[in-house]
Amino acid sequence: MAKKKSRSVARERRHFRVRRKVHGTPERPRLNVYRSLNEIYAQVIDDLTACTLVSASTIDTGIRDGLNGLTKMEQAHKVGQAIAERALDKGIQKVVFDSGGYKYIGRVKALAEGAREGGLQF
Repeated sequence: MAKKKSRSVARERRHFRVRRKVHGTPERPRLNVYRSLNEIYAQVIDDLTACTLVSASTIDTGIRDGLNGLTKMEQAHKVGQAIAERALDKGIQKVVFDSGGYKYIGRVKALAEGAREGGLQF
């Protein structure tokens, strides 16, 4: 009888499958998304130097103050706008979107739309 695979293992497999094709460069870094049950995190990563250029999340002190009373979707949208603002300050306009093995719905989609509204192109 086959063992049942956990959701997290399946997500990691999807993420590795996507990462074979999606790579961040200095000209076009990778916008990576991670979501937990309560929080959402976004990073702009240059894979050639293996460093994070910009990050934003719902636990950042600068963002967290404005999130009280908002739904998780609205919080993800705000994080997307914040990551776009921080990336534009560093001179990053174009990114490659990496959903982290999550489906492009819900909070992941809200974060992506917020980043697009903030001025990032992907």
